[in-house]
Formats: sequence, C-alpha cells, structure tokens
Amino acid sequence: MSRIGKQPIAVPAGVEVKVADNNIVSVKGPKGELTQKIDADMIVKLEDGQIVVNRPTEQKRHKALHGLYRSLISNMVKGVHEGYKTEQELVGVGYKATNDGQILDLTLGYSHHVYMQVPKEVTVATRQDKGQNPIITLMSADKQLIGQVAAKIRSLRKPEPYKGKGIKFVGEQLRRKAGKSAAKK
Repeated sequence: MSRIGKQPIAVPAGVEVKVADNNIVSVKGPKGELTQKIDADMIVKLEDGQIVVNRPTEQKRHKALHGLYRSLISNMVKGVHEGYKTEQELVGVGYKATNDGQILDLTLGYSHHVYMQVPKEVTVATRQDKGQNPIITLMSADKQLIGQVAAKIRSLRKPEPYKGKGIKFVGEQLRRKAGKSAAKK
C-alpha cells in the first residue's frame, strides 16, 4: 500500500466532514468550508472520528491516486482547522507593497505600479518596518489557492541571481552567482 495513502486522517474537534454518494468530500470548520471531488474509483470512509481512503485494486493509476487524495483531504482538514499562512519579502531599492482590501499595489522597479486583485478566500496584509524589506502576508484555508496566489505574486518579479533583487519567500535561500571578474591587464 501507499505509505501516505494508508495513514488515517484524524478529524479534530470543531471540524465536520461529509462524504456524499457521488464522491464529493466536504469539510467545514472554524476557518471556512472546502469541497473536493474524489475519483470515482477511490473509497472514502468516515469511521471513529477518522477519514480513511482506500483503493480498489493494485493498478498503478489507483496507487497514484490513493496518496494524492489522502493528501488533498488532509490539507483540507488542516486548512479549515488551523489555516495556512505564507509570507513573501520584496528585496530591492524602492520596492513597496500596500493593500486596499483585496487589491494589492506593488511598486517593483517598473515604470508603473502593478495592481493585483487577490481572491476573496485569501486574506492579504502588508507591512513595512523601518530599515526592513516590505512583507506580504497571505492567509487562507485553501492550500492550493494560497500557493497559486503566492506563485503569481512571485512571478511579477522573480529574484535575480546576482544581487538577489525581486520577490522571494521569507526564509528562502537563493543561489547566488559571482559577478564579472576584474579585467585582465
């Protein structure tokens, strides 16, 4: 069996899980509600306060889906119970980030401001401490959505390898390159 797929998912207090007949799993908790359509071959059961995902055969396809759907359901349970948080740092002279509700206003060294509409399921906050780089904080119950939004923000100005300027995740280690060597005489 799949090492990940065979592990049961514990359902914490305050989280409600429903498995419909058409293999739609709904998870509701204090941070929100998420639903996921599960492949028709996979068997999802709720027993003794735990969610168990089983596969019908040992086919390669079923083995792949087994771990996948177990992880997706686990992420949903954790998301509605605790939530997910991602922080990004803007490195560069004059780089700024502000937000007005769900609209993110970024100054990234272009000749214009970059405005980005953040989905309503994601909470966005920005902060700028004196002498520190601006920080963008994203919070959501949906791990997939928060990752997609963070990747979109990062794609607006990826970190470059020479000076490290750009948008990077807090704590991320960048591979740096040496610049030009001195001219030979």
